[in-house]
Amino acid sequence: MSDQSDSTEDRPIQEHDHDHIRRGPYSGQRHFSSRFVFLALFAIVIAAIAFTGESLGHSHPSSAATITVTGSGTVTGTPNTMSFVIGVQTTASTATGALQANNLSMGRLETSLLNNGIVRKNLQTSGLNIYTNTNSANQVIGFTADDQLNVTTHNIKKAGAALDAAAQAVGNGIQLNGVTFSISNQSKLLAAARARAIKNAHTEAAQIAKGAGTTVGSIVKVVDQENSGTTGIVYPAAYAMNALKSSVPIQGGSQTISVQVQVIYSLNN
Repeated sequence: MSDQSDSTEDRPIQEHDHDHIRRGPYSGQRHFSSRFVFLALFAIVIAAIAFTGESLGHSHPSSAATITVTGSGTVTGTPNTMSFVIGVQTTASTATGALQANNLSMGRLETSLLNNGIVRKNLQTSGLNIYTNTNSANQVIGFTADDQLNVTTHNIKKAGAALDAAAQAVGNGIQLNGVTFSISNQSKLLAAARARAIKNAHTEAAQIAKGAGTTVGSIVKVVDQENSGTTGIVYPAAYAMNALKSSVPIQGGSQTISVQVQVIYSLNN
């Protein structure tokens, strides 16, 4: 009786212990693994949604409708600067003789220009050459020397008198290769031309947008194109030489400054 009782009491205890050992540790591990997998999947889904939303947000502006137009603006100003190339040509039987004669003539030319309102810093030697003169038999019969100056003056009213005095000082050996005019400071004219170019670009864009059944929005991008200026009057060499027979008439005329801008506008939906 005692042995059976002990045996009967021990069996449930063993079964309970066995069940506790079987369920406890492994059941907890599976529960923890399931939660970890769920959280990992949840984090991946959230990240994918965020990435998709960010991608859509970045791609939205590129899909917006735009229009590209080019606007031009032109203004007119009065030149205040005159530039010309003037020089001396001399001939002699020897190279040294031609050069010496040229040096004397160039000295008289520079003195005349300086005495008639030309500033020394605006005189620049642009060419000095000595070359041989030959006859039909290719025999050397002499030498020619020529020297040229680039001259700039900001006093156009006195430029004619300066050219006339230079011709008187040098004589028939003088050379004049042309006269050009420019505006020394174009900043204000360029600003006005750019403003007109932008305004014209907007007008053109608005007309196109209206035809397409929409309206112009804000500016997306502006590209300032090259600007160019043209002088009103340019004297060629032949005309200038004829003009030297009397007091040289100098007319600066007018100069145009042109600007082009390329503008990209957004279009309203």
